[in-house]
Amino acid sequence: MLGRCLAGVVLAAAASSVEAGAWTQKKGRAQVILKAEVMRARDGYDSSGRTVPMPAAREDRAVGVFAEYGVTDRVTLQFKGDWQSGEDAFVDYQGRGPAEIGLTWQAWRDDRTAVSLYAGYAIAGEGRNAGYAAPGVGDQDWEVRASVGRSFGDGQGWADRLMPGQAFVEVQAARRMRDGLPDETRADFTVGSRFGQGWMVLGQAFGGVTDDAGPRWLSVETSVVRDLGSWSLQAGWRRTVAGRETPLAEGPVVAIWRRF
Repeated sequence: MLGRCLAGVVLAAAASSVEAGAWTQKKGRAQVILKAEVMRARDGYDSSGRTVPMPAAREDRAVGVFAEYGVTDRVTLQFKGDWQSGEDAFVDYQGRGPAEIGLTWQAWRDDRTAVSLYAGYAIAGEGRNAGYAAPGVGDQDWEVRASVGRSFGDGQGWADRLMPGQAFVEVQAARRMRDGLPDETRADFTVGSRFGQGWMVLGQAFGGVTDDAGPRWLSVETSVVRDLGSWSLQAGWRRTVAGRETPLAEGPVVAIWRRF
């Protein structure tokens, strides 16, 4: 159960990319996540990484879906897409965001640790295909990603004593090859722990840098997840904490998960 939830959490919270969790779905099992977010920015990071006022306030809204299905116990098929709208000093836009499909292969797993590899293909839309780019810029993307996850709890080791109950840590590294936009290197980190009856708290960080000393970003997010049988509700807040040539955006993220 913890592994299935982790795969969904990491994907639900990601702002701009499909990110394959280390724990794959069981064969024949599926999960669908509906997510909504509103990100607002009045300041941005300049080419030196300093915070400066933007010409006008910027707002980006998105309603998206993420779905995954266990083709086998070690291979999971994934899809992500969204509908976007927003405005800034230069443009008022709405339209489909990037649509991505991919496969996660679980290379290794034991009772506590999982290692997975992901490959995906995305076709650009009329919305923002990258958070730092203008709407509609970009063509198609390929991404490869490696994920390593470790669960804790109910043991006698130092990590189990530090994170009692059911807890996990996951680290991901990715390379995104783009047409029409610079290629990117990304790294994500997630830590979470269950508490009470059917509750989970998450802390996440999402970072990336483009080639040729272009835009870079680091965002952090905290959220709480409530399990209700085969459904889960998630509510959180995301904020950009560092960057270059990218907005300093923050706002709420809410999601509904359904497991089958």
